[in-house]
Amino acid sequence: MKGFLTLLLTFVQGASAFVVAGGDKGLRHSVFASATIDADTASATSSDYQKLSLFSPCKINLFLRIIRKREDGFHDLASLFQAIGFGDNLELTPIEGSSDEFTCNMPGVPVDSSNLVLRALELMRTKTGVDQYFQANLVKQVPAQAGLGGGSANAATAMWGANQLMGEPASLEQMVEWSGDLGSDITFFLSRGTAYCTGRGEIMDSIDPPLLSGTKLCIVKPNIGLSTPAVFKALDYDKLSELDPDEKLLPTFLKGIDQVPDELFINDLELPAFKCIPELQELKEELVQIAGFDHVMMSGSGTSIFCLGEPTDKESFENEFGKRDGLQVFFSEFISRPDGKW
Repeated sequence: MKGFLTLLLTFVQGASAFVVAGGDKGLRHSVFASATIDADTASATSSDYQKLSLFSPCKINLFLRIIRKREDGFHDLASLFQAIGFGDNLELTPIEGSSDEFTCNMPGVPVDSSNLVLRALELMRTKTGVDQYFQANLVKQVPAQAGLGGGSANAATAMWGANQLMGEPASLEQMVEWSGDLGSDITFFLSRGTAYCTGRGEIMDSIDPPLLSGTKLCIVKPNIGLSTPAVFKALDYDKLSELDPDEKLLPTFLKGIDQVPDELFINDLELPAFKCIPELQELKEELVQIAGFDHVMMSGSGTSIFCLGEPTDKESFENEFGKRDGLQVFFSEFISRPDGKW
């Protein structure tokens, strides 16, 4: 499969290295890289490792229902999350000292303690009691305010990587529980690739087996972004969908993505996002007309719009949208990973 991102585990003791690599080095088509660690390695301490490089995938919401506003100001939701092979790369190296070091290639990404990667590393130290610090380099491609969960994915990747480099003091179940302390979407990225999320998004029911990998899609992202609070502020509760996510939406999607009629691709945050940025609705209406796309919908709170399928005339599509000022276009596919692997 194209797009495997190189995963490198280099051991200090000896010159051996375990590498999983593919021919396409672009992040757009990357899939979950798998780090397989045997029993002897799993019990090792962080001093046995030099560097861990991990793919950090983003997600789309195949449906997103807003159920109610809670007394704490958050909203209860019900959403089917799906990991896709477009994402970032996180490099982690254990270091001596009493603080983490963090760098990122993308301008505007905070590099102080507010960054989710640094918060995730601190959380792992607090919860496990392992006093290990890291040099973290985030090679970022997922844009901010896209509705793709890029920052949440980075945090989950940092948790998993730190746990490996600490010698696996935490179980996956513990990390899933702890991740809710950092944010709503982070829990999902510790799943195998498909999950039904409720509550604020932190209550996760993994779908096993995940939806079929390889389903093609295209992400179209305007350069303009939208904050999640701004979208919720524009939410009209009288215009929310009435379709039951447990009884109607989820069972239909689990029959297979090709079995889902267009009217069940629901995102309750589309209308308020379109109210904030009318051009988003115009963009969606353009994309709906493209031959080869089966379903077109905004992901999360926007502003990315995903299109399931592939344009029949890809060259014409790329000329029209890929070269348009103010737009970014990414081709990708559904991905999943084996249980217990990254």
